[in-house]
Amino acid sequence: MKLPISLRILNSFAVALFGAFAVFQYNDIDPAVYHRASSLDAALWLGFYALVSALFALTLIKRSASPWLLLLGAVACIAKMGQTGWGLWINIFGQDEFTMMQVSMSSADPRVELSREFFGAVIALAGIAALWWQGRRFGPERLPEAGDS
Repeated sequence: MKLPISLRILNSFAVALFGAFAVFQYNDIDPAVYHRASSLDAALWLGFYALVSALFALTLIKRSASPWLLLLGAVACIAKMGQTGWGLWINIFGQDEFTMMQVSMSSADPRVELSREFFGAVIALAGIAALWWQGRRFGPERLPEAGDS
């Protein structure tokens, strides 16, 4: 896929960003940071962010991600949003004041971490949508339009 330099720079940034998100998930299994940390949940989030990073990386090696991989990524984003949305709901409409800055998550108040995870999935879904658009606009199967050189 022949992308303009601006999109190649943006995609490189997205590879690094989602790669960093994946690396930060390792912290979620640290019992000194999180109460009752789940290794499985952290591994699933790590894999989720690594998938999105890999999809962006595909565009940098002159290939567009297959529509099936993008669909898999979108379904994963929606599943993660569904899994964590209740924490955001409680954070916004619950009795306690809305916050995203609490240092750690506890089983008594998981709303902060769930809100962060929800927005991480929203950002990932926006990335998947951008990749879909890039594939449609610049993909190899795109037919030249009138005025294209």
